[in-house]
Amino acid sequence: MREYHSFDFLKKIYFVRTGGSEEELKAAKIISDEVKKLGGEATLEDFLVDSSDVYVSKLIVDEKYEIECKGSGYSGVTPDDGIKGRFIYISSEEELEMTSLKNKIVLINSKRAPHKFYKKAISDKALGIILTTGDVYKENDDVDLDPYLNRESDYNLGMIPTVMIRMKDAEKLVEEDPKFIRIILKTEDSKKTSHNVVAKIKGSKYPDEVIAFTAHYDSVAYSKGIYDNGSGCITLLQLFNYYIKNQPKRSLVFIWCGSEEMGLLGSKEYTKKYKDEIEKKFLLNINIDMVAVTLGHDIACVTGDNDIVSYIKYTSKELGFPIRAYQGVYSSDSTPFADLGVPAISFARLSEAGGAKIHSKTDVIERLSEKNYMRTYNFIQEFTSRLINSYQFPIEKNMPDEMKDELDYYLLRKERPKNKKK
Repeated sequence: MREYHSFDFLKKIYFVRTGGSEEELKAAKIISDEVKKLGGEATLEDFLVDSSDVYVSKLIVDEKYEIECKGSGYSGVTPDDGIKGRFIYISSEEELEMTSLKNKIVLINSKRAPHKFYKKAISDKALGIILTTGDVYKENDDVDLDPYLNRESDYNLGMIPTVMIRMKDAEKLVEEDPKFIRIILKTEDSKKTSHNVVAKIKGSKYPDEVIAFTAHYDSVAYSKGIYDNGSGCITLLQLFNYYIKNQPKRSLVFIWCGSEEMGLLGSKEYTKKYKDEIEKKFLLNINIDMVAVTLGHDIACVTGDNDIVSYIKYTSKELGFPIRAYQGVYSSDSTPFADLGVPAISFARLSEAGGAKIHSKTDVIERLSEKNYMRTYNFIQEFTSRLINSYQFPIEKNMPDEMKDELDYYLLRKERPKNKKK
């Protein structure tokens, strides 16, 4: 019998899979079917996510001409004739602090409004926000206007009509420095259903001690998301195949998370739903987010005690696998587990400058390498096997104070002090 090669599975989910879409559900069912082929059982656990239909998006400069734009959902709607305000460009945090945004339409260099900026825009009573995407070296036809949604942490503060334009148009706008901008935005906000795909393997010796494996399977708009994060999906499948054939001493739960790209919504839902069980039984989270890229380097970001970093480094030297391990908060599905006090490790193979790109239509299978994928997988499998089958679990369930602070900053519960490095 041919050995299982999860890399082949990438072609089965090689399509756009945005959170809450029919395509995301299709991918969830394909993953569930693959788990069953490997001898396991998978369940689809549903939850609601934000969705929005944008009907009208217009950005008019000094009443003279329009710039093509895309409106953001959950940012409000305008009167039929729109909103008109003085144009202002905010280029830095320092400029933001010294500038009033009242009655202005504000351009910033970002695909999503930073929370600190959004809070000031609300408090100053800004009229509108203009976001940017792409770069000035690309022609407009090569830059997709992403249909971003404002996130709950922002729109709960209030809504400001928001549109996105291409960077090349933004450069022209700043150079012209118009007096007024008019934005017309018509949207209809709603809810759609997303899903987590969950499979379990019961431990032979310590069934009440649980290690969670996570990877998100959704993508952003216009992207087939094969590097981010089809590659993480197949790593979980390969690990599931290994452990179902080699029963672990401790119990394992595999979670293919939905709607990660919308703000870690799948993992947030899972940790909310199973909070008591996680706090009592879960010992560790292993998250896989972006591996297999041809030009890249491997990292392990640890949200937990520094002893875990040392353990990874020792294993790296023992197995001859180069990997950079460090403490931090990784922006993926590991974070909600860490926020419940479960130590979390996110493994990734990060692309080099000029190499593979994520969150765009250039995230394609040609940038990935099965050879590099298997090198990363083999290290993760060796590393996790030692932990899962250890006589006594070597990682203490402890979250250092500095990591609690970092989680508070990331989850917007606290504002990072100005003198504190990221």
